[in-house]
Amino acid sequence: MDYMFEVGFLGTKAPFFMDMVTLIVAFLPILVYGAILFARKKMFRLHMILQNIIFLFSVIVIAYFELGVRVGGGFEAFMSESAVSYTYALLVLVLHIIIAIVMLFYWTLTIFTGNYNYMKKILPGRASSLHKHLAVKTFMGIIFTSFSGIWVYLLLFVY
Repeated sequence: MDYMFEVGFLGTKAPFFMDMVTLIVAFLPILVYGAILFARKKMFRLHMILQNIIFLFSVIVIAYFELGVRVGGGFEAFMSESAVSYTYALLVLVLHIIIAIVMLFYWTLTIFTGNYNYMKKILPGRASSLHKHLAVKTFMGIIFTSFSGIWVYLLLFVY
């Protein structure tokens, strides 16, 4: 577990685990968009499999991140080396957390209803409109979560 808190690989003050999670979060929208392209090409089964893998991997990354933050002393410990105003960084962090929670809710809903409707053979089909509606909200949430997560990283470890 000590490896998590060794110097990261992005050349900042961040520990290894924070660099790893930030890199994954930065590429998450690209990975999800890649899986979306399979749905657009009518390769629905592959789309479903990839989305499930990306979702499960992301949940594991979230757990890894939460463990690192808790063991590492929390926001205050990481904020101690930042030159950014504590209030500003906290505001950005709260905004990021709100976006991430809403996104995770929509993503979970999209994954579970998508899997259920696919097994019921109504996706693709009459459930497609609802699935697309949820998917757009989810994808926008993933993009906003990625950008806000990078913003928090920059505030804590770069500035």
